[in-house]
Amino acid sequence: MTSDSQTTDTPSARDRILRTAHDLFYRDGVRATGIDRVIAESGVAKLTFYRHFPSKNDLIRAYLDYRHQRWMRWFAEALARHGGGPDAIVPAVGEWLRDPGYRGCAFINSVGELAGSMPEVVSIAQAHKADVTTAITAVLPASRQRAKLAQAIALSIDGAIVRAQFDATPDAALDVLKRIVKSLLRE
Repeated sequence: MTSDSQTTDTPSARDRILRTAHDLFYRDGVRATGIDRVIAESGVAKLTFYRHFPSKNDLIRAYLDYRHQRWMRWFAEALARHGGGPDAIVPAVGEWLRDPGYRGCAFINSVGELAGSMPEVVSIAQAHKADVTTAITAVLPASRQRAKLAQAIALSIDGAIVRAQFDATPDAALDVLKRIVKSLLRE
């Protein structure tokens, strides 16, 4: 899932700030990215920035909401591109893990960075993961175990996300994810 900060439309100052923060926070980390850098790279005045985002925490919440909307839209499209059924899960995740801009899950990363100082990030991440699980549930065949299978697959995807962050390629993570999904769907 590549950056969408380059568009043909001229975005509003708020959108420029948010897109810049998204790209920097995802690539470099939330704590490592200062407000002054976001202001400079988005090309807005400091007053304009603070009019839209009174604090860095406000920007972080907006970033996570933006990332959620964007990622869920992409995930739904990727699942559809790969057939829209259970066999679409691993190839869709593979698209993301193989993206040159891949830096793991923004929500897992944010919890790791911020949970102690900004506890609401945990509930934001939980809501995101619940929506991912719902999207997975939608592509699984109807059964009494459907919700539990989706939860297990979602947890396996989280494991693959973390594993792909430190391996040279995502291949090992995707191979294991594929075996787990196939095994779960046989139950």
